[in-house]
Amino acid sequence: MDLKLTGRVVMVTGGSSGVGRAAVELLLDEGARVATCARDAGRLAQVWAHQQDRLYLHAGDVRDEAAMEGFVRATAGRFGRIDAVVANAGEGLPSTFADATPKDWLAELEGKVLGAVLPVRAALPWLRRSDAGRVVLIGALIAREPEPSLVTASAARAALANLARSMATELAADEILVNTVSLGMIDTERQQAVHAASGSAESYRQWAAGSVARRGVPLGRMGRPEEVAPVIALLASPMASYISGADVAVAGGAGHSAH
Repeated sequence: MDLKLTGRVVMVTGGSSGVGRAAVELLLDEGARVATCARDAGRLAQVWAHQQDRLYLHAGDVRDEAAMEGFVRATAGRFGRIDAVVANAGEGLPSTFADATPKDWLAELEGKVLGAVLPVRAALPWLRRSDAGRVVLIGALIAREPEPSLVTASAARAALANLARSMATELAADEILVNTVSLGMIDTERQQAVHAASGSAESYRQWAAGSVARRGVPLGRMGRPEEVAPVIALLASPMASYISGADVAVAGGAGHSAH
C-alpha cells in the first residue's frame, strides 16, 4: 500500500535508537523527507553515517524550548514544509512511590510531557499549512496499566495520554490529526537500561522472559522496533485521514485493543 508519503516532511524526535530509529528508516523507505533529533550529536551522526539528502540530523533536547524551536526552523529551512511530528523521545527508569524524589518526578514529566509539547507546539504553524497535518505521540501501555516498579513513568505516560486527547480535540479545527501509539514491552536499549537499573541477577533475556510472563503478554515475547514503525508511518501519513484521538496499542495483545 502506498502511504502517499513521497515528498512529505516528517519530524521524529529521538531518532538515534529503538523505535525512533526504526520509524525514521521506514519513513525514508516510504519516500518521506525526515528530520530527526537527539541529544547526543555524535551518536546521531554515527547511527546515520549513511545519511541521505532526504534526512536531516539535528542535535537538541526535547525538553528545551529554544532547541525545539531551532529544530523546527532548521527543518523548515531545509525542506520548506513540515507535515507531521512524531514525538518519540523520553526514557523511563524503575521507581517506586516511596523512593522517587521530586527530581525524579520532574524529570519524567519534562521528558514525556514537555518532550511532546515543545516540538509539536513549535511546528504548529507548519502543520496548519499542510493539507495532511499529523501528530503521533509515542506512549506506553503503562499509562492505563501502571507498573508498581515504574511509578513515575506510569504517571507521566498517563499525563501524555490525557494530553493527546486534548490536542486531538483542539487541533481538529485546524484539520491536524493527533493519535497515540501505546507500546508494550519492546526490545530496545531502553528496556536494557530498565533491566540494568533493576539490579536483577538474571540475564537480560531471562529478565525479559519473566517480565513478559508476569504481564501476561498473549504473544509470549517482546516486540521489535520494526514492528512498531509501520503503525507510526500510517498515522503520520495522508492515508490516515479519518483517525484522530485514537490510541493504538502495539503490545503483543496485552492491554486493550486499539480504538
